[in-house]
Formats: sequence, C-alpha cells, structure tokens
Amino acid sequence: MSTTNTPHPHGTAKRRAAVLGSPIAHSLSPVLHRAAYAQLGLADWTYDQFEVDEQALPGFIADLDDDWAGVSLTMPLKRAVIPLLDEVSPTAAAVEAVNTVVRTDDGRLHGDNTDIPGLLAALRERGVTGVESAAVLGAGATASSALAALAHLCHGPVTAYVRSTARAEEMRGWGERLGVQVRTEPWDRAAGALIEPLVIATTPAGTTDPLVVDVPARPGTLFDVLYEPWPTPLAAAWAAHGGAVLGGLDLLVHQAVLQVEQMTGCVPAPLEAMRKAGEAALHDR
Repeated sequence: MSTTNTPHPHGTAKRRAAVLGSPIAHSLSPVLHRAAYAQLGLADWTYDQFEVDEQALPGFIADLDDDWAGVSLTMPLKRAVIPLLDEVSPTAAAVEAVNTVVRTDDGRLHGDNTDIPGLLAALRERGVTGVESAAVLGAGATASSALAALAHLCHGPVTAYVRSTARAEEMRGWGERLGVQVRTEPWDRAAGALIEPLVIATTPAGTTDPLVVDVPARPGTLFDVLYEPWPTPLAAAWAAHGGAVLGGLDLLVHQAVLQVEQMTGCVPAPLEAMRKAGEAALHDR
C-alpha cells in the first residue's frame, strides 16, 4: 500500500456509488449525493446505502467492479478499510481513517479522508481562518480529524477534554503525530473549554447537555458535529448568547462535496443544492 495524490477522476458515464456502515439507516449521504447528481445532470448515476460491518467489508470491497465510482464510509469502517486499499492519501494516512474510496480508471482503490478538509471548508465559510487556541470535546475518531484540521488553523495549544487516562494519552499522541500542541484535561473540567475562541464538540448526543449553564456571556465559535437532533442544547444556548454555531450538517455537506468531486470528476460540486437537500431531509424527520 502506498500514499499518493488525488486519483484521476471518473468521467460522467453511468456509475454506482453508496455509503457503507453499521448502523446506516440514519445516513444523510444518499440525500446529499443524489441532489448533487440531479444538479450535475448525472441522470444515470445511482447512490445507495448498505448495512456493512467490519466482517462483511472485505467481501463488499472485493466486489467493486467497473460499474462503481466509489463508496463513502462511516463507522465502524473508516480504519478497517485501509488494508483493503491499493493506496491511501497522506490526509487519510495521518489520522488512520478513510471515509472515501474511489475506484480509479485503472481499477485501483484509492482511499481519502474528506472530513478534515470538509471541516476546514465549513469553518472558512463562517470566516474562521485562524485562532490562537482551541478546545476539543471528546477523543474519538472525529476528534482526531478535528486535531488534523486544527493543525492548519490553530496557532497555539489545543486542549482536549476526555474521560480517561488512556484517551488523554491517545490525544496527546495524535497531537505529536499531527504537529499540534495538545493539552489534556479530565471531562469534569469541560466547562473550561467554553472560553476558547473555537470549540469543537465531537461527543455523542446528550454528552454536552450539562455544559449549557456554563456558556460564557460572549462565546466564540462552536462546531458541534452532531446533526440530529439539532440544535443540541449546547448549540442552542451558544447561539442565544450570540456565539457563532456550526453543526454536523455543515461538516457533512462540505465533506460530501469533496466526495462528489472525487467520484464524478465534476468540479465544483453543487454545495448549495446539497445543503438545501440536507436541510429539507432533516426538517422532514
């Protein structure tokens, strides 16, 4: 397996694509990608979703034939897919997580991570291009992607608030690997995160709810990666205090834009059409 740059894009002939994961029923990816195909005039393209766990993944990947442009991956497959690929981008290799697989014109399988540039693009859209310090709530797979993004825009330390010593060591390790100065604090001090100019919350639904009472009078920017239910209590309180808020849909749309561009070769992908489709789908749930 080697690392390489973005593969040669597919043309616009008929192709298949899909999102894989377990559980997968909740995924908005089909809504976003289908909206892109409609806007781009790719009438013969299809995008589906498949319930695939780590045990079933090798067989699914092995069956990707010439009809396939690629697949999107969600948990728990982002790391499990790496040994099954021919090449992995430096971005994905840096965090050991692949969320995008493109089948190149010569049949090779190329893995990439669009969560990191997607997170950066979402922040840039809101005018956040650099901060002196930041905080990350949580220490899972999304937290490592957040650290990789912060390597590009945070000029000072990043404080990670975690629940265990093992998680603390893991986050410090990611920091060393990514070139980010990471400090760790126990979760019971998470209220201290909220004074930072940028807070990225990567925890499951309900985890940050107790922090609502600690939102400062003049908060900075909150990026809460959840999109359902939305807004989270923390996001709602943050906005009520006048702070800038980004949510999981912002991340999902921006990373999906990059997936569409890689799979179809159509640049730029229709960001606004995809965003509107995602908003409508969430409204209907």
